[in-house]
Amino acid sequence: MFSRLFEGATVAHAHCDLYCGVYDPAQAKIEALSCLKTIQKYHDSDDDHFKARCIMVKEQRAEEVKHHLMVLWADFFTKDHFAQFPQLHEMFWDAIHGAGDVKKSLDAAPAEALLAKIDEIADVFWQTEKAKGMGVYPPG
Repeated sequence: MFSRLFEGATVAHAHCDLYCGVYDPAQAKIEALSCLKTIQKYHDSDDDHFKARCIMVKEQRAEEVKHHLMVLWADFFTKDHFAQFPQLHEMFWDAIHGAGDVKKSLDAAPAEALLAKIDEIADVFWQTEKAKGMGVYPPG
């Protein structure tokens, strides 16, 4: 019975339930900054329960970084962008794996490196014409 409800429906593919056309590397950067600040708070605390919560939050936010980067990589950038910026695949690979490094560590260095990678991706993002209509937080 349930399948009849959707019979003839058009299948849509997007990073959310509604293709909104809003993309911005700022989403990944906010989550990465949260990782860095959480690592700093972890080291500033002597409360074991708080530290355990910091680890959990840091790992959740790092997973969100990976999600936002993968959405940009797969849904925003086109073959033309990858031809124009041949380093883009490697930049995403490095950043997504960098978010994994943040999940595995309580050292601030991987989080700082992740932020630098996201900034590199953001620089390319804002060089595209497509970003002007879909980005939220332009540089400057």
